[in-house]
Amino acid sequence: MIVKNLFLSVLLFMLTACSHSPYTGRKQLILVSPGQEMQMGLQAERQILTHEPISHDARLNAMVRRVGSRIARAANQPNYQWEFHVINSKQVNAFCLPGGKIFVYTGLFKVVSNENELAIVLGHEVAHAIARHGAERVSMMELGDLAKKIAVRAAGAKYQNMINQAYGIGAGYGVFLPYSRKFEYEADEIGLYLAAKAGYDPRVAIEFWNKMRAMSQNMKKPPEFASTHPSDSHRIQRLQAIMPRAVAIYNQSRR
Repeated sequence: MIVKNLFLSVLLFMLTACSHSPYTGRKQLILVSPGQEMQMGLQAERQILTHEPISHDARLNAMVRRVGSRIARAANQPNYQWEFHVINSKQVNAFCLPGGKIFVYTGLFKVVSNENELAIVLGHEVAHAIARHGAERVSMMELGDLAKKIAVRAAGAKYQNMINQAYGIGAGYGVFLPYSRKFEYEADEIGLYLAAKAGYDPRVAIEFWNKMRAMSQNMKKPPEFASTHPSDSHRIQRLQAIMPRAVAIYNQSRR
């Protein structure tokens, strides 16, 4: 009976928590409310601002906020409280917290040479926010924990360690890593459309990712199946495939 009730709970979650990602229309399972998501982002933002060296470079901060604001307006999410911060670090990276708190590392400007290229990066990060990838990831973890409990209940407590180990391997390579790569592809696509809608030329995305690929050639990376991110080559292929739609959006934005 307990197993049955847990199973019915999983089905109920799946039936009541479905939504669709913007632009792509992908079905999503999200168990976290927008309010909870915003609160998670705010808490994480406070911690980062306390512990990370925030850059005071006026030029970089102005550039990030200027481009970020245009992308955020294109995203048309009035309930989001967008904030853009620059972290003083050699890392070539940027990231987004749930609810629209975006951080850019100064090291990224080794690759980003103009506002069009920055728009590709910030479009990607804004896309993570409006597609609610953070909330979706948390929901997957919650659902996974529930599924694990069902397996333990069904098999018996003596098999708990074995199930935990098997679940860790299976969920990682079979669920979480593929979905993480799917989120990246989706953020690339939505971000490209947002940059184009904001009036930035989306065609620079190919040049940007070619530069990223050249930079990473001498770096040791895990194989794609064991990585949270797709390979640069595959990202470029996907971007080339959707570029006509992005260019059409860009041309429309300039009329």
